[in-house]
Amino acid sequence: MSTYKNKLEQTWRWYGPDDTVSLQDIKQAGATGIVSALHHVPHGEIWTVEEIQKRKKQIEDAGLTWSVVESVPVHEAIKTRSKHAEVYLSNYKTSLKNLSECGLKTVCYNFMPVLDWTRTKLDLELNNGAKALYFEWASVAYFDIYLLKRKDAEKDYSDVVLEQAEKIKDTISIQESNTLKDIILMGVPGESSTTLETLQQSIEIYQSIGHKGLRENLVFFLKSIADVCKEEGIKMTIHPDDPPYPILGLPRIVSNKEDLEYIINEVKDDFNGICFCTGSLGAGSHNDIPEIFEAVKKRVYFIHLRNVKKDKLGNFYEADHLDGDVNMYKIMKAIVEENNNRSVPIPFRPDHGHQILDDLNKTSHPGYSAIGRLKGLAELRGLELGITGQ
Repeated sequence: MSTYKNKLEQTWRWYGPDDTVSLQDIKQAGATGIVSALHHVPHGEIWTVEEIQKRKKQIEDAGLTWSVVESVPVHEAIKTRSKHAEVYLSNYKTSLKNLSECGLKTVCYNFMPVLDWTRTKLDLELNNGAKALYFEWASVAYFDIYLLKRKDAEKDYSDVVLEQAEKIKDTISIQESNTLKDIILMGVPGESSTTLETLQQSIEIYQSIGHKGLRENLVFFLKSIADVCKEEGIKMTIHPDDPPYPILGLPRIVSNKEDLEYIINEVKDDFNGICFCTGSLGAGSHNDIPEIFEAVKKRVYFIHLRNVKKDKLGNFYEADHLDGDVNMYKIMKAIVEENNNRSVPIPFRPDHGHQILDDLNKTSHPGYSAIGRLKGLAELRGLELGITGQ
């Protein structure tokens, strides 16, 4: 590309002062923007200007910029549109106003019921000794049928997966079973996990809401915050479902091209945008990632770049950033072309990373090791440079 106006903004997720990856580590990795959130504030409570400024000062004192807020959680009362929804909507709008007052204008969020993300193993050892996050259908089925004990859960799985789940039941130890349960119920790092009882209750609620109802509740949420977002110049970016298909009887509404097009067409205002995550969308064999980007690129305000490798059953592990089922060259080329048409560069971050080298001897949030993400960022920066020549 002969006239590339500006590089993509290189960001890095930081979970705050308790993150084992420091801001100094991030500077050495080459990122300039920080993606962070106030994870210590319970879901639904107001983010005060004081708390936002405190986090912002910590970042700026390290010579970095707080670029994207990921995320301001949407309370379950809003997702289910329960009797307390209006209270939490009011709090959410106040938090957005406070973020804007502090100069923070890009907000990532998700609309996944109960569970923000799902994996079944956090330390799958690869051939080179690195460790990766892994999703296996048989383990999900074992959890669903024998631990969660969801009614008629067997109907959601193939015979092959059911046979594998039965074998797991016959061979798994109590400790291994408890570990699997904890992983599936795990929340966003720094936040509380859910419980079996809460999940069981939520599944009943969402079964009555269904796919159509959850879509309507998302539109209700977006229309409720529209005036604040437009007045404050805030860009909302919805993160795709992870993984991008229904699990445990819970509906998913941000899993494919049709879902994303529905979201941006139902609420046409420019504030309503997409966080384009190649890893989450790439975990679905039904998704053509470059095609989806082309369809929604004008509303993409934030990008997560990672890769996955799937098998014939749909199990997947998180692969190296340039080595997976997602054609990262093709998607980066499309992103670069779109970025070149913008006056402000699109922020992206290397999403997740393997545990490699000294990461293997340290404790970090799942997927958020230092050296593994540094490797991913270096590869992605190099890919951008190779495409642009600048």
